Amino acid sequence: MNQRRLFVASCLSLVVTAMIFALRGNVEDLVLTDPALSGFFDQSTMRAAYGWLSTMAFFGFATSILVASPMLDALGMRNLLYLAFALHIVGILGFVFAPSYQLMTVAMLLAGFGNGLVEAVINPLIATLFPEEKTHKLNVLHAWWPGGLIIGGLLGFALNKFGISWQIQMGLILIPTVLYGILIFGQKFPLTERVASGISTGEMIRAALRPGFLLLLFCMMITASVELAPGQMVGSVLSNLAGMSGILILVYGSALMFVLRYFAGPIAHRISPIGMMWASVAIAGAGLFLLANASSAPTAYLAATVFYVGVCFMWPTMLGITSERYPEGGAFTMGLMGFAGQFMLGVVIFYMGGVRDSIGDAASFKRVALMAIIPFVVFGLWWFRDRAKGGYKAVKLG
Repeated sequence: MNQRRLFVASCLSLVVTAMIFALRGNVEDLVLTDPALSGFFDQSTMRAAYGWLSTMAFFGFATSILVASPMLDALGMRNLLYLAFALHIVGILGFVFAPSYQLMTVAMLLAGFGNGLVEAVINPLIATLFPEEKTHKLNVLHAWWPGGLIIGGLLGFALNKFGISWQIQMGLILIPTVLYGILIFGQKFPLTERVASGISTGEMIRAALRPGFLLLLFCMMITASVELAPGQMVGSVLSNLAGMSGILILVYGSALMFVLRYFAGPIAHRISPIGMMWASVAIAGAGLFLLANASSAPTAYLAATVFYVGVCFMWPTMLGITSERYPEGGAFTMGLMGFAGQFMLGVVIFYMGGVRDSIGDAASFKRVALMAIIPFVVFGLWWFRDRAKGGYKAVKLG
């Protein structure tokens, strides 16, 4: 087993999912104004229709991670990554060459299946490879989500400047896809931590029904939406609000996240993962309100700084908490977290598209910001409860 090669392959597979996310958002206006696709979209609902394409990708993610996670040990991590690779190839090519809106939607669904399988595998894989530093290594792994956003965002900005077609932009995602496919080919994968520790399937399912985990699952639905739904639209929205290239804001924010996630370990050790989440949702909510009121380049960059610092640690830290507090749940509980986050994210993105069609861009950001109030209260109470009991403690499996 080549630990380093598996880690790099996991990072690259996450780069692919991020580039799909970034470039799909970046080419929105190009797709909607493409004369060859004039029959695909109704002008009065075109934002919502394009939002539905994104929603299908997130629903595909949610479905595949829900199905694959409990069967991860039976099907094998390597086999599921092989399938993710194939689905990414088919989904990207299908989106580029789709002859109708319906088939374009199916292509995004297939790409979403691939994204979900990646998430289902790489999180328990990294938790297994690095059992003593789960939260830190998961944050380092997920640094390559903003890393992929940076790559996709810069490519999108440059290619738009040169008038390169949206089809070529989306086709570039095939490069890291092929690379991670090569890296995983023929590799030996470890047993998951749960199986190696002799935890039964029944114990795994019981872990998913514990009240604390269910509360964490509910919070994941909100934190994922706060983090990722605005990120899908930030390029298009800020282009309209501030009259500037919103994709550069996405790249700037992603660079902040990429750097900060490498420091997640020391921060989590100092204030605990629960404390990190409490601070994160407060800062992210404030950042969204600032983004909604951005009207110039300086205010847009200030707002983006606040927002991206807030959302920086959210997704990987939620997975880290799951793996450290409910390790007997294994890949199943981590998969449920991904499912909950992506399913709700798809709903919220579709909702934001409708708000943008009927009310306005700024209103869509403000409504998502209000959602952050709930996890702020939950994590605040949870943090004080942990401190009263002697602090945050990770559960160790025998």
